[in-house]
Amino acid sequence: MKILVVEDEPKTLQAIQQGLEESQFEVDVAYDGLIAKRLAMKTTYALIITDVILPGLNGFELVNELRQHGLTTPVLLLTALGETEDKIKGFDAGADQYLTKPFQFAELLARVRSLTKRSTLVTMTAQTLRYAGIEMNLDAKTVSRDGRLIDLTAREFALLEYLMRNQGRVLSKPDIAERVWDINFDTGTNVVEVYINYLRKKIDRDFPTKLIHTQFGMGYVLKEE
Repeated sequence: MKILVVEDEPKTLQAIQQGLEESQFEVDVAYDGLIAKRLAMKTTYALIITDVILPGLNGFELVNELRQHGLTTPVLLLTALGETEDKIKGFDAGADQYLTKPFQFAELLARVRSLTKRSTLVTMTAQTLRYAGIEMNLDAKTVSRDGRLIDLTAREFALLEYLMRNQGRVLSKPDIAERVWDINFDTGTNVVEVYINYLRKKIDRDFPTKLIHTQFGMGYVLKEE
């Protein structure tokens, strides 16, 4: 299983490469975003691990350009930037997970195994979720409400899917963070609230019946009023 690691700090790159190879992964490396983009466009990787601050293209730009070219390879961002705004920017660009430096290699390896396992799963049948006028096609990645098409980002789509699969159930912020972002919930971040608000503007704002509700002190629930 081949992984691309993009990092311009030689010691960090060497440590990650050595650890992954000792864990039986095949590793390609790149020192800047432009080289990484060329490699990713011509080689099939199970996962791309990239720093954010890079020469050529930064990590956000790299992920965004790969997604625009239709590349769905899972991406794990590594960065010293831990602010909520930076995390949201990374997720909006199309990243799958976010790991803040410094980190233990064991934590990185757990993320790698989770993402590479997910990337090997193939769903062969069309799936559609429906609830209260919302129709979600999981294969075509489309969402509509009362016949009106709604444009969602990849992260908004994942959040709505989780809410729909658990309609009527109150979901805590730690639960949402783990299931939608595959991260342990950081009480200092408001990323879940931010994306719930994004979703409300698209799913509820223009419709008389509101579906996404807050259970104060407990979490969020998808239900009809």
